[in-house]
Amino acid sequence: MLLSEAELGNLLATFTTSAFRFELRERYNSTVGAEPFRKWQAGEPDDYAWHQSWMEKVSRDVAAGKTWQRVRIVSVPPSDYTRYGIEVARLSVQAGEDIRYLRRDVAEQLGLQPYDAWLLDDARLIWLHFHDADDTFAGAELVTDPEVISRHLAWRDMALKHAQPLEDFAAHLP
Repeated sequence: MLLSEAELGNLLATFTTSAFRFELRERYNSTVGAEPFRKWQAGEPDDYAWHQSWMEKVSRDVAAGKTWQRVRIVSVPPSDYTRYGIEVARLSVQAGEDIRYLRRDVAEQLGLQPYDAWLLDDARLIWLHFHDADDTFAGAELVTDPEVISRHLAWRDMALKHAQPLEDFAAHLP
């Protein structure tokens, strides 16, 4: 049985030292994100009020000594959604999250095959499932297999080593 978005949120509130996210999809579709993405595509302004609670959480956690990191594995040239994600990610980086980008072809050359998942405290892996038809969240699965977790920890370390910080990646986009 998959965990709901609310149950996933509860798990994300329980980590004590580190939260790391692998993002693999070319697009994530949610009811919260649909209107901001539409505005961005139309060149309309957005006050990003919908992102404020996330930034406050990250900021509080970082001030308390916790780390938030993610590596986005993306295609180049990037999709419109990836370009939009860079704009939103800049706000999260300002709040203290370390967000890096790794080209999909480089990830493949490195042999990375991670789940789209969260790693919490280097001990828990939460595999995120999405509906392929519309890129919406389908649920989360808590993975307890030590071998799978260990493999993801190794992939995380390799991805962090080879990924570019957000601004370095953005500066070299075609």
